[in-house]
Parts: sequence; C-alpha cells; structure tokens
Amino acid sequence: MSKKLIIVESPAKAKTIKNFLGKNYDVIASKGHIRDLPKTSFGIKIEDDKFIPQYRVTKDHQQIAKELKEKAKKADEIFIATDEDREGEAIGYHIAKVIGKNPEELPRIVFHEITKKAIKNALEHPRKLDMNRVDAQQARRLLDRIVGYKLSPLLNKKIQKGLSAGRVQSSALKIVVDREREIRAFNPQEYWTIEGIFKKIEGNLIKYNGKKLDKFDIKKKQEAENIVNELKPLTYKVSKIEKKTTSVKSPAPFMTSTLQQTASSMLGFSPKRTMQIAQKLYEGVKTPVGETGIITYMRTDSLNIADEAKKAALEIIEQNYGKEYVEAKTYKTKSSSAQEAHEAIRPVDVRLTPDELRNYLKPDEFKLYKLIYNRFLASQMKDAKFETQNIYLTNEKGEFKISGRKLVFEGFYKVYGKPSADTLLPEFKENEKLKPEDIKATQHFTKPPERYTEASLIKKLESLGIGRPSTYAPTITLLQNRHYVEVKDKKLYPTEIAFNVIETLERHFQDIVDANFTANMENMLDEVAENKKEWQAVLKDFYNPFIDLIKKGDKEIPSQKIAKPTGELCPKCGSELVIRKGRFGEFIACSNYPKCKYTRPLEEKDKKVDVKCDKCGADMVVKRGKRGEFLACSNYPKCKNTKPLTPPEKLEDVKCPECGGDIIKRKGPRGEFYGCDNYPDCKFISKFRPVNKKCPECDYLMAERNYRGKEVYECIKCKHKEEKES
Repeated sequence: MSKKLIIVESPAKAKTIKNFLGKNYDVIASKGHIRDLPKTSFGIKIEDDKFIPQYRVTKDHQQIAKELKEKAKKADEIFIATDEDREGEAIGYHIAKVIGKNPEELPRIVFHEITKKAIKNALEHPRKLDMNRVDAQQARRLLDRIVGYKLSPLLNKKIQKGLSAGRVQSSALKIVVDREREIRAFNPQEYWTIEGIFKKIEGNLIKYNGKKLDKFDIKKKQEAENIVNELKPLTYKVSKIEKKTTSVKSPAPFMTSTLQQTASSMLGFSPKRTMQIAQKLYEGVKTPVGETGIITYMRTDSLNIADEAKKAALEIIEQNYGKEYVEAKTYKTKSSSAQEAHEAIRPVDVRLTPDELRNYLKPDEFKLYKLIYNRFLASQMKDAKFETQNIYLTNEKGEFKISGRKLVFEGFYKVYGKPSADTLLPEFKENEKLKPEDIKATQHFTKPPERYTEASLIKKLESLGIGRPSTYAPTITLLQNRHYVEVKDKKLYPTEIAFNVIETLERHFQDIVDANFTANMENMLDEVAENKKEWQAVLKDFYNPFIDLIKKGDKEIPSQKIAKPTGELCPKCGSELVIRKGRFGEFIACSNYPKCKYTRPLEEKDKKVDVKCDKCGADMVVKRGKRGEFLACSNYPKCKNTKPLTPPEKLEDVKCPECGGDIIKRKGPRGEFYGCDNYPDCKFISKFRPVNKKCPECDYLMAERNYRGKEVYECIKCKHKEEKES
C-alpha cells in the first residue's frame, strides 16, 4: 500500500492529525519557516531591476530539513498542509524547494479546523499552492529586509547602538509617540456641572435661561455657585416624560484583532499570550472525544461563518435558552482584503461546551475557550432590548433631565453576561410640581487623551489598515523588546529614545512612519496576492527612492551619539552612567543600553563637599552608584579616585584576628558585613558583628548573632556556638 506524507508547521498539529489517520500516513512538522534570508548579510541579489532572495535553510532547521528530505524520498504522495494564510503558503513553498519538488505541482490541503472530518475532507479535495500569495509574502519579507537592513544601521550610526526600524514597527511607534506628545502638550481646562436631586435621584442641568447648556459652558466656580443659588429655591414641574425601547446589537464573532482586544480587556491577556493560547486550542487539546482542535484558525480578518456551524449554534441556543432567543445573523467583514473563504474564530463543535472541557483544559485555555464559545453563540442571538426613560423638570430659569433604563429582554446577554445594573426611576407624573432636595455644583477638568494599551493600539492599527492579523501581536512585542515602549499599568509609554528615532524618521524618512503610506503598501501586497500587481514591480517602486533617502540621510542626519561619562555607576546593573541628549534636553542613562534601560533626569550640578582628592587635589563631589551615594573626584575621568560618603563604622574594642588592624562595617552586593580596614592586604571578613571574645574551642574571634530565635556567640572560624549572657 502506498505511503503518504503530510507536512504541517507545528508538532502539536502533526500529533493531532496523526491521531485521525491510519498507518499509511506519516505526519511531520517543519516547525515554522524552514528557509529564510540569511541573518548576517543583506540576502537580496539585485540584477536588472530584479530582486532575487538568497534563501538559506536556517541554522535551527538543518536537522528537520534532513529528515524532511529522507521522508519525502520514501513517500509515494506528499501533501503540503501548512496554515491557510500567506505565511503558511510561503512555508509550503519553501518546504517544496527543500525537498526538491516543484512547488506548483505538489498537492496542497487546507482546513480551518483540525478535526477528523475536516482533515479527511481536505485530503479528498487538494489544490495547488497559490503562487500569488507566495509572491505577496515574499514581497513583504523583502520589503521588511530592505528597510531593516538599510535603515537600522543608519540609526545605530547616528543615534545609538541597538536601534531598529521597520515598515509596520515604525508606523506603530509613531502612533504611540504622537499620543504622548498630545498628553505632554495638554493643558487642562476647568468646567462645572450642575446636578439637581429630585426624589433621591440625580438629574443634570441641561438648559439655563432658555439656552441649552454644553458640557463645558460653565467655566468658573463663581458662575456655578450663582446658578445654584438662583435655581435652588425654585419649584419645578415635570414637563415631559419620555419612554422608548432601544436595542443593543449582538456582537459579531471574533476575528484576530477583536479577540486580542477583548481578551486583553476581559481576561487581562497580552495579545502575544492570547495568540499562544489560541494556537494551542486550534492545534489540538485533550477532550472527552479524544485529542482534537476545538477552535477554528485564529489568524483571520473574516467574520464569515460556515452554514453548518451556524445551524448547530441555532439548535443549541433554542435547546438551552428557548426559541425566542434565536436569530440567524450574517456579519459583513469591514476589511476589503478579508478572504470570505476563511471563517471567523469560533468553536469547532458547539456541543463541546466550556463546562464539559473545564477538567481537560488549563485555566487560561478554559478562559479563552469560554470567551470564544460565548461570543459565537451570542452572535446568533437576538438583540437585547432596554426600556429607557427620560424625565424633564422645568421652570422659567432652568431644566433638569433625569435618565434611567431597565433591561426588558436579555437577548444575547443571556449567554454573554449581563450589562451593568438597571437604573430604575421612582414614579413621576406629568405636570407634577416639586422642589429639589438639593442642587449642587461639581468641578471638573478636561482630561488628556488616554495612552494606548496593547489592545487599543491593535484597534488603531486595524482602523488605519496598518499590518494584518498575523502582525499585530509581534509588532507590539518587538516595540517592547527594542525598549521603544514600556508597559506600566497596562499602558504603553514611549521611552526617550523612541522620540529621538521618530523625530529622525519624520525629518528624513517620512514615508516609513506615515500611516497612509504603510496602509497603501499593505493594500499593494493584497493586490499581489490577488494577482492584480506584480511583486517585483512593487519592490522596485519602493527600493530606488528609499536608497536615495538612505544616502541623503547619511550625509544630512547629525550625529546624536554624544555621551558624556558621569563617573557614576548604574544602580541597576553597575555599568557606567552617561549623559545623553533626548527630546526634552539632556538626561542620565546607563551606558549598557539597551540591555539596561535605567534613566533619570539630569541634576543641575554635582553636590560639592569640603573634601579634596588625596590623589590630584581637585574637589570631591557626591555621586550616586549601585550601592548609594559616594565621593568621587570632580576631575573624572582623568582621576578616578572614590571614597565612601561617610566614614565606615569602626569597632572600637575589637581588632582583626589576622593582622591586628581595625575592623570596619562594609556594604556589599549581599548586604552589610564586617571586614579588615587593611583590605586588600588582609581579607578577613565576618557576616556577623565581631565581639571581644575568644572561642573556647579554637581561640579565634567570635561574633554575636541571632540563631533560631536566641542571641548567641558564634565562632567566625569553627562556628562553635554558646548562648549569650542575659
């Protein structure tokens, strides 16, 4: 019987698929990209306006490549079964090249879920590799290499070592930096609101002296107090009662970006963590029916749902919640490049409920599966309905509005979780007259825009068309790894070096940080995938103008690499601190950047003390180091003399048992200890405080310490102990 070989990307996927097939099938994983451009050279040969990638089998894939070749020789039929996206198509292409097969002839199988049924159906309906999508991926890879390999060295040369630039990366960083600029330039404005209390319910003043009030109309405290004093004694009439029913639409099923955003806000998962867990759920986990994938492919910008899956969801909803909650819905994908052949992220089998899988999944896997499962069911349920009520209380001077609402039909909330509590109003009657229980003024200040979170940055990138589902999480991870942004309280803060990089790119490489340019480039790559553009033409149109800018920038960009030594040591890693230039002037930073990213504001002057350097006679100044403040020669770096800021404590009645010198208290990396003042000639040390007492066992010096809750004397040499006299 013929032997068939299936080549996938990940070992987990290979294991799951192997369980579905018989002995005639061998399933092996390439473990991602088996070939790539070389790391140590440009890797693109340019001849006659043609860009020829110099692919190599990567160092960590040498053994896998060898194994693939051996298995391919023995197989009667070979199937490429990599993920159905551009990256997967390109991986399949490179696998074919490595095993010596024609990429355009090998059978290619695709599936959106890893189940026995889906795999067998794919084997029955193979297709060929889509070379247009392969070319689109190659164009993306070469564009990224051109930008990274040509621009990053320029930044390293002109600004600082360890920097990088990239098409999507730099556009994303500019978005974060621009938001920080807005925040720093923000000037808060004061405004006041007026609230009235009627029947213990608060309403807002919406009209005063016949004029509708805007939120920011009342700007001063005195103005607000005058209005309160005028309105407080007056009687108000219920002039209008509004009642209407409003709907909240059920949410669309997840695609990559919305899954990352929702998992961040509801579960606290980073985009990277979300995709790692989703990958595992897709590739296969243990379930009551065996090891299988339980969600569809997680890198997608499609909201399409297979008819079979939709039908199953509607049946489950009717069975568990009632027919009144069922409503079949179709959601239109906003992205023009989304492939409707792909599906939204959904559970493979809605009969596998989260509760049934609770004991099979790890805690985080369970949380994410439950989120995906509930969102999918909610997408096929009726909208929720609220009854809203507005009460207007009016007189000749002012009008207050009191609002309330209550949920009258749960709809999709039945599955997705209830919203915030209802705001129920007491009974009001039209023309009813009443006096306010209180009227008060509240001070407010306008707030700056919020810093981006990982989730909100993904939403912004998606709205601008920057990147694609597979690039969102890696882009944000790269910004953090390069120390361009720091995450504090889930917010993204750009570092000072990020400002320097973005300002340089804005002046000399505007297209690289321009969101529209980056989005247009993504659209061109989509057109390559759709066979509307030729990939070599896209590379040529970008390359020549870009290289001209690189040459120009090398001449015109001023060097920012001036770093003055301070003579201080970094309190985090012990490397020397230097003075660097940033967007807002000079600051102190660690010379070991980017491995250590310690920074602090530059002080006006080093604090001088009335002490002269005993080596060169210059003034000594106070510096800060890894172990606190110390004295250093102001003539640094010519003179590197240092001293403790305060003289160390000396033990008056105890002498060094080795040389007879004084014993002083010192500080080290592991805390305080006692040592001889004649160091380094004498290396006597003691962890505990020595006392003028000899050991009865070896006649060496003893120290006092706490041992198991008791005060004892312990010999520094032989560790003999005896209880301390009370």
